[in-house]
Amino acid sequence: MASITAMTALEAEVAELIVSALQLEVAPAEIDPEAPLFGEGLGLDSIDALEMALAVSRKYGFQLRSDDERNGRIFASLRSLSAHIEKNRVG
Repeated sequence: MASITAMTALEAEVAELIVSALQLEVAPAEIDPEAPLFGEGLGLDSIDALEMALAVSRKYGFQLRSDDERNGRIFASLRSLSAHIEKNRVG
């Protein structure tokens, strides 16, 4: 297994949100912040993306739109999703 890159506090919080929202059988701390969320990596699919977007909007107060052309980059990894949340969260 590849060495896990250290997580920031927000990345740890978002990892916990993902595991909880998607009911994954992996510990949040085991998610490599740099690993892909889809395909290899966590192996998530488009339904998981919708669930994640809903959970993020509830917790952080902004919408992740399905038609956003940046979604490929936003959802590329836990690190990229966390960075997007950091820039856009309300409060």
